[in-house]
Amino acid sequence: MKLFTKLYDMALVWAKHRHAERYLAAMSFAESVFFPIPPDVMLAPMSLAQPKKAWRFASFATIASVVGGIIGYLLGFWLFEPVVEPLIAQMHWQEKFDVALNWFKDYGVWVVFLAGFSPIPYKVFTIGAGVLQMAFLPFLIASAIGRGARFFLVSALMKWGGAKMEQKLRQYIEILGWGLVVLIAVAYFLLR
Repeated sequence: MKLFTKLYDMALVWAKHRHAERYLAAMSFAESVFFPIPPDVMLAPMSLAQPKKAWRFASFATIASVVGGIIGYLLGFWLFEPVVEPLIAQMHWQEKFDVALNWFKDYGVWVVFLAGFSPIPYKVFTIGAGVLQMAFLPFLIASAIGRGARFFLVSALMKWGGAKMEQKLRQYIEILGWGLVVLIAVAYFLLR
């Protein structure tokens, strides 16, 4: 079944849409607060489709993501009990959130950098930083460096890989797509 090849082709078409930058910024912002899909899924094809704009796209994603991170921080800081805590309970995420809070106690600001750069859900750590009332400036710096490093790395790989990268991605997109589905399913069942 060639599901991911079709999705990949659609992503390349959307990447050239005249409002693609706005969609990327919105997705980057939302992912830092509540949205489950990382902006890399838009950033990579956009950088691949228009390599001359790769740095611009990475900049948009970084800025929007950090602004979203600030909103997440403020939600944790000011609205945790009335808004966020009931949602965490409703979604049965209390154990995961407690793990994130413990990581803050053990690693401090470094966990924000790590969450910003890695596939760890950044939103959990933006809200957690607010709940724990982490110093705002270190939070902001760690977020900007972590998110920026991640998004510029994705854009760089696509820009420098060019047509060869596009061919390799197309060749392995089904394996990568289904592999990601399996990883998500395994993570879901392990973290329940």
